[in-house]
Amino acid sequence: MPTTVPALAAAAADAPFERVQIERRDLRPDDVQIDIRWAGICHSDIHMKRGEWGETLYPLTPGHEILGTVVAVGDQVTRHQVGDVVGVGCLVDSCGECAPCTDGEEQYCTKGSVQTYGQEDYHGEVTKGGYSDQVVVKDAFVVRIPDGYAESDHAAVTPLLCAGITTYHPLKEHGVGPGSRVGVIGLGGLGHVAVKIAAAMGAEVTVLSRTDAKKADGLAFGATDYRATEDGTAFSELAGSFDVIINTVGSGIPLDSYMRLLDRGGVLANVGAPTDSLQVSAFSLLANRRRLAGNMIGGLPETQEMLDFCAEHGVAATVEVIGADQVDDYYDKVVAGDVRYRAVIDTTTLAG
Repeated sequence: MPTTVPALAAAAADAPFERVQIERRDLRPDDVQIDIRWAGICHSDIHMKRGEWGETLYPLTPGHEILGTVVAVGDQVTRHQVGDVVGVGCLVDSCGECAPCTDGEEQYCTKGSVQTYGQEDYHGEVTKGGYSDQVVVKDAFVVRIPDGYAESDHAAVTPLLCAGITTYHPLKEHGVGPGSRVGVIGLGGLGHVAVKIAAAMGAEVTVLSRTDAKKADGLAFGATDYRATEDGTAFSELAGSFDVIINTVGSGIPLDSYMRLLDRGGVLANVGAPTDSLQVSAFSLLANRRRLAGNMIGGLPETQEMLDFCAEHGVAATVEVIGADQVDDYYDKVVAGDVRYRAVIDTTTLAG
């Protein structure tokens, strides 16, 4: 029989979260059953819950930054065992046979990857995410939390399952390393992790934020410079200064202004997902053969690589730990930019 566990769910876009009981499936041969200890709040959760990305399947239990302990495995599972500390990110299944899947880029599965929550899976069941006490996930979509992290680090490691791989992927893809000049637009949940990872890769990192309000934090996270863009002077003073710019903000920005900050052959990698369209002039691309790129997280092999890299370099998110009854308030705080810098739910509070 399926297991019933405590969770949070929203019945509609404008409804508050409620404490509910949800079912988790019986173990299949290749499944891993995980007791969830920490669940991060991503801005994507808010977009989904509030119906800002189109149709949403309600009731919705969000959460795709999940960290916990394996409590049972299917009889075909060899990669994980009971007692392992593991993580689950944005995906819980893919076809496993197409070119993207065999290349380790399951996020681009041609059949369609299965998101951790709010989507009908290959078995006709609607996925439910990490704002819950337990989850059952196909073993290939479970990653190992490195031993280099102490248990006291785990809350701060949790956001790496989304924010970490979302920013690690473009930094690696575009060859960031010692001496690279990297700009990070926005110092929020994604941006602060991008700064930490890029600095750990040896890059010279500049934060490009609207105001100076977070300057001390940006420098403490590893940035070598921090420039407020509100008055516009940074755009002239930093023209041609960067090899790579990572745009992490979830709202529309004047992309042409930022494209001019790239040096010859530079790339602006967009990882934010605003609800409005991104617009850029053709001449911003033609000049100095600049590029505009995007990516959607990374595959499972790269997610494990990212975790191992971050553990080796002491990288984790900066978090506020909250209880289950604070989630609605923290959704508003995330949108207002008032969280420093990622909210993580202590799932022991789900039972009330």
